[in-house]
Amino acid sequence: MNEIIFMVEEAPEGGFTARALGESIFTEADTWDELKEAAQEAVRAHFDEGKQPQIIRLHIVKEEVLAV
Repeated sequence: MNEIIFMVEEAPEGGFTARALGESIFTEADTWDELKEAAQEAVRAHFDEGKQPQIIRLHIVKEEVLAV
């Protein structure tokens, strides 16, 4: 595996949550920069050394509700 993709959402209480696609990895953080670090740490912890993906993609999903 060369890359892993995280679906990122803004948490209702503030900050961000991130869930990896195809792997059991979940992390959260208060800021975007902290989330990037948390995702890197989570990937390192999840995979054996040498088996880690080389690229981590953070795909942010933002939902807005608009009144008509």
